[in-house]
Amino acid sequence: MPSLLKSSTEFEEAISKENLTVVHFSEDWAEQCKQVDDLLELLSKQEGCSKIQFFKVLATDVPEAASKHDVSAVPTVLLFRNNQLIDRIEGVDTKTITQKIMKYKDFESLEDRLKNLINYSKVMLFMKGSKGQPRCGFSRQIVDILNNLGADYQTFDILSDEEVRQGLKTYSDWPTYPQLYINGELIGGLDIVREMISSGELKKMLTA
Repeated sequence: MPSLLKSSTEFEEAISKENLTVVHFSEDWAEQCKQVDDLLELLSKQEGCSKIQFFKVLATDVPEAASKHDVSAVPTVLLFRNNQLIDRIEGVDTKTITQKIMKYKDFESLEDRLKNLINYSKVMLFMKGSKGQPRCGFSRQIVDILNNLGADYQTFDILSDEEVRQGLKTYSDWPTYPQLYINGELIGGLDIVREMISSGELKKMLTA
């Protein structure tokens, strides 16, 4: 059975770890929560899950934690790493809970993961959506710029991964998206890209 966190202090300490931390917001009277507890206990015994921390929080006993993370109903399962909320599953969706935990369990540290993503391609654009389907006006404009310059580039949809979306802001010290990287170095957002087009600097970097 997942270990019970009885206070906000215990909760904050638990989610601060680098390893994946799974927290089930529960109530003893809710039969559905018992199903989630049983699932998490089973997953904790699976091969490859030994480094994952599994915890339970009674939402009414630790209301500060529930409120901070917008837990309005039980069961709700939250996934954390390094104080960052990286995913959430509401209700008894055993398939999704299992898939999410398995998805995140083998990830390297967030910093290593960000470095690998940034260097995945010489030209890497972190944006909302994809080059084929931008999901905000700023992202669409940078895609159009890169396409017009004939750039060979890859994109990452920050809407698909909350851990990357939040972590990259801190890692790059750049609070907004899109973010363009060339040769592993941050170029900037749309305004800077426009300035570099005017000076001809962007084209030189793309063709170097």
